[in-house]
Amino acid sequence: MKIIIDGSNVANYGKIEGSKAKLSYILQAIKKIKEDENEFIVIADASLKHEIDEKEKYKELLENKVIKEVDSGNDADHFILKLAEKNNGKILSNDYFRDFSSEFKDINAMRISFSFDDEGEISFGRLKKPKRVKNILQNICNDILNEIDKKKYIAYNKKNEIDFSPLHIAKEAILRLDKSNKDDISSKIENLFSKIPLFDKINELASEVENSAPYIIFVLVHPKNYKDAVKNAGNISVTIGDRLKLSKNPLIAVRNDLYMKPNKFDLNIIYADEVEEESPYDVEIRINSNDESFIKKSSRNIASTIAGRIGSWKFPIVSVKNDIFLEKPGEFEVELQEPIKLKEN
Repeated sequence: MKIIIDGSNVANYGKIEGSKAKLSYILQAIKKIKEDENEFIVIADASLKHEIDEKEKYKELLENKVIKEVDSGNDADHFILKLAEKNNGKILSNDYFRDFSSEFKDINAMRISFSFDDEGEISFGRLKKPKRVKNILQNICNDILNEIDKKKYIAYNKKNEIDFSPLHIAKEAILRLDKSNKDDISSKIENLFSKIPLFDKINELASEVENSAPYIIFVLVHPKNYKDAVKNAGNISVTIGDRLKLSKNPLIAVRNDLYMKPNKFDLNIIYADEVEEESPYDVEIRINSNDESFIKKSSRNIASTIAGRIGSWKFPIVSVKNDIFLEKPGEFEVELQEPIKLKEN
């Protein structure tokens, strides 16, 4: 790890009125970092050479480039932050750098605090974990669905939020299916009129569409509501079939969906013959080290979200791999892969 030492902040630790900044504090910090087998860079304000206690030794360290100072009139804090960002390093400082919080995100995760005891020995504080980027799971799912769309594969990408209850699920499904049936009948009748203008044929077709609707209804819910949706799936199916007078009750497939908020749901309704037995693609997610563990724990729900939205019975295989080229929290890449098919004997 590369650690940028905020030389002025370290040297001025515990400074009281009338005292001088201590070079020994900087040297103690360097020693501790070396013992931990980390790299270091010391950056100091131009004014520190006038405030330090051991001026000649400090000047020697400047000449040997052990300590680097920013040019007079420049802000060392901004330079330190840019250097840490560029090198994916950490900053040894008790400064919170609040003036730069809008430019540099999650500064606390970059900063290592410190203290000195009465003997001048330094102790480092614990690094704070970076804040998780908001909506990273949804962002990953968006990228996966966009990649699927590029493959000319239809995916349900709407994000309606309807108040969750078994009754609301049934009502929403009935409304959508009823509208779908009417639209489907109208389009088929129009086509039939242009070819065979016979009323008995039209009536026969309308009756057929009304009475046989082999639908699969993917109920997309937040994980909090999953068990309740599964528990009531049978009653929901019977209610929909009865109200629409279907010859077959629709199948209900409940899926955890990362777009759904707690106590909300959405529906992806598909004709049974359009549902895929297997997911057409598996997914590889390359992720930064900060988010790797969290994304691995969430991979099952990512797979469930994709399965529910592309309409496949089986979940895609979602693999998560750390990538050293992706350094910042929230950085990731996704790649679709053809599923490996076992050869038949």
